[in-house]
Amino acid sequence: MKKLSMLLLVLCLILIVYKIESKPESVETALYTGKSLSIGVVGDAPSVREPNIHFKKLSLDQMRELTPSSDLDAVFIRKGHFHEAADQEYAKVYQEAGIPFFFIDTHKTCTPFINEDLSYEDVPDLSMEYAAGYYQSGEKYQRWGFGLYNDIVNEANIRDVYSRIFMMIESVHEGSSI
Repeated sequence: MKKLSMLLLVLCLILIVYKIESKPESVETALYTGKSLSIGVVGDAPSVREPNIHFKKLSLDQMRELTPSSDLDAVFIRKGHFHEAADQEYAKVYQEAGIPFFFIDTHKTCTPFINEDLSYEDVPDLSMEYAAGYYQSGEKYQRWGFGLYNDIVNEANIRDVYSRIFMMIESVHEGSSI
């Protein structure tokens, strides 16, 4: 009887460990179905699920000219451009352009981009998010972090992050974000 109890206990523990370790790598998530968005991209345009998203290649120099009346709904800055995008000269752009900026695949939040006194290297990798967002209108501002499902980097989870970013962009333009 004691051996049988021990065997059942071991089997239960194995099942519990298996159940804990067998988390799905991704889950079905909602698509963005709102209005069409025009997004400037510094770097390569991402692959997204939504047909109503339009990307426009943008250089960091062109970003200096952005205003709230620009034809862009937001700007994505992709990995490979972070060091330059964190230069002092761009901090004012992020604060005064009047559109949201998203730093895709950064692990440093928005801090090195909006703080003129810090370089990209000055800020440690602390964020568990895949993307960080920043929007300022006048004196009010908002920051966002977008993580991957179970912190697993795969196509489905990355596309889910983009869908959530698109929803946030729409809420900013509807005035419900700040």
